Amino acid sequence: MNITSGLKSPLIEANRILVIGCPGSGKSTLATRLSRALDLDYISMDRDFYWQPGWRKRPRDEIDRRIARAVAEQRWIMDGTGLSSFHLRLPRADAVIWLRLPRCACLYGATSRAFRYFGRNRPELPAGCPERLSLDALAYIWNFERDAAPLIEAAPAKRTSGSRELHDGSESRLAAASADHRSRTGGRVYPDSPPHPRHGLLGRR
Repeated sequence: MNITSGLKSPLIEANRILVIGCPGSGKSTLATRLSRALDLDYISMDRDFYWQPGWRKRPRDEIDRRIARAVAEQRWIMDGTGLSSFHLRLPRADAVIWLRLPRCACLYGATSRAFRYFGRNRPELPAGCPERLSLDALAYIWNFERDAAPLIEAAPAKRTSGSRELHDGSESRLAAASADHRSRTGGRVYPDSPPHPRHGLLGRR
């Protein structure tokens, strides 16, 4: 399927895109598809910044240096929420896609992925990091809307007052949302009824 046929400005014009959301929401799948459709370099935060073989996490200063080098490039799409590095990534992003699915959908996505890749590597992880799913990860997913979502919602306001959050009711229409809504009032724009699952597109700077 040619997914670019459903894309509209600003996403199809963006050179640098962040794909964020709760674990299990499908960030890597969407980012990989868009990287091919839009000819953008795909960057996985888990693979390229955080983890070394054997699930050894890099030191924080090294992670930040890697992120700073990556976002300085001209064309990329990056998956990963990484709230602690928003200050490095958001100023460089032209568009941010927030996959905001219900808790049950994210739990299903994470657990089904764990069974699918059990004992081996996912493509978005470095070699020597076989798939795993811990109780801490499940707790993070369970509490994501309470703990992480408010910080994500506050981030665009800190970046620029012109940012907006746009929600659309289906993934196939996700990228088209902004062009249809740019003429509406500033701030958040919601459909008449809450979409399910919810997807967000934080507008281009």
